[in-house]
Amino acid sequence: MDILLDTHTFIWFFNGDEQLSFKAKKLIEDSKIRKFVSIASIWEVAIKIGLKKLFFDGNVSEVAELIEKNGFRILQISVGHAVAYEALELVHRDPFDRILVAQGMVEKMTIITKDDNIKKYIVKTNW
Repeated sequence: MDILLDTHTFIWFFNGDEQLSFKAKKLIEDSKIRKFVSIASIWEVAIKIGLKKLFFDGNVSEVAELIEKNGFRILQISVGHAVAYEALELVHRDPFDRILVAQGMVEKMTIITKDDNIKKYIVKTNW
């Protein structure tokens, strides 16, 4: 199984945040599961750090290093993802969440998210 971590999911995992569900934590810690973080999530982190809406002891390069150091892979955005994004029904307006949905659909990944809006799409989710 391959999983795609929503932005809040990998941040909560790295911070040891209690908001991360037990089930999500176990999936992330399972060595048999390949874990991915979208480049869109890294972009979202960069924006939020710049706007002072997210405080991280480091910069975006260090976030990316932390992702890779933990054995997570960075999922780039492909043309196929953009095509799937374009076809999505406008259930949710957040462009970062919508690209995660498109990537999850195209790559047949389960998205690990607490976000109820993502769960409204026809994509596998878990929490």
